[in-house]
Amino acid sequence: MVACGRRFGKTETGKILLTEQALRGARCWWLAPTFQMSGQVWRDLKALVLGTITNVTVSETEKRMDFPGGGMMAIRSTHVAQNLRGMGLDFAVLDEAAFMEPTVWPEVVRPMLLERRGGALFLSSPNGLNWFHDLYQLGLDPMQDEWRSFQFTSYDNPLIAPDEIDNLRRNTPERVWREEYMAEFIADSGQVFRNVRAAASILSSGAQPVYGRQYIAGLDWGKENDSTVIVIIDAETRQMVDMDRFNQIGWELQRGHVATMCAKWQPSMVWAEANSIGAPNIEALQAEGLPVQAFTTTARSKQSIIEGLALAIERGEIGLLADDVLLGELAAYTLRRLPGGGYQYGAPSGLHDDCVIALALAWHGVRHGGARISFA
Repeated sequence: MVACGRRFGKTETGKILLTEQALRGARCWWLAPTFQMSGQVWRDLKALVLGTITNVTVSETEKRMDFPGGGMMAIRSTHVAQNLRGMGLDFAVLDEAAFMEPTVWPEVVRPMLLERRGGALFLSSPNGLNWFHDLYQLGLDPMQDEWRSFQFTSYDNPLIAPDEIDNLRRNTPERVWREEYMAEFIADSGQVFRNVRAAASILSSGAQPVYGRQYIAGLDWGKENDSTVIVIIDAETRQMVDMDRFNQIGWELQRGHVATMCAKWQPSMVWAEANSIGAPNIEALQAEGLPVQAFTTTARSKQSIIEGLALAIERGEIGLLADDVLLGELAAYTLRRLPGGGYQYGAPSGLHDDCVIALALAWHGVRHGGARISFA
């Protein structure tokens, strides 16, 4: 069991061990949570093996290589785990094991190792206190002589300069840092925003514009039962100064509310969510002369603005309005680790995140000014 931080080199380690076992005549599998991850490992292993070893038979259909001494290695995805049953194995590598279904090991892989007394290498960054954590505990128990556990942080990779990792630390929320880079097992509460109440230092939204100050707005359009929300932040003091939310009214009237807020605060930029119904509303506001910048929400861009806001709240870099709806949305907002290594952010089922997204967009504008940021 190897719990390791991002960029430690776990995948490279696994490839080397898998190849060594196959060269010794072992029947080996590499298992990954998704087809995309397994495909990349297949391409890498082919390049490694075919560039150094002769007389290897390759089957692209089965993603399998057979070695002269009788060894074999195949690459598989656990996405549909029941399709993996049947073959006896000597060695298996479970890459990003913490993101596989908990039944993969006991019901599928472990029985395949039984008759040949095979071994397994589990490689993963932690994912809460799930089944990977439970097996990791076995390796810490000296009475469990079939198991061994190891833990490595990203700092343990000698090929990465420590100051590069230090730079990541300064721009990474605490939970993400501890789990992804320090390989710590953290109770899976899924909470994104910490220290929310401490950041809620502004008791009312009765502030008035100050001449010469720069204000940035964030705008999230409501869909169906959601609300449209506009948030204003003072770029100098880095405090929320105003927020308005409205729903159950037509788009023209909603744009009128937005224009009224802009007339009052004169923001230098309004960062507005552009997906779905956002695009035509943005075009209409731009036609009225408002400084609206479209923000296209993707998994990557959403992660960037949410993590930026979470870090600011955590470090006390932003002052929030003590608005019950806003604070409630921030407290309930959750994340889920994905097999590919990223996070999926969102409100729990049945709840809303309109205030969160508007605030995150406004903070994104404060951090980057009026610059157009590319997430490609």
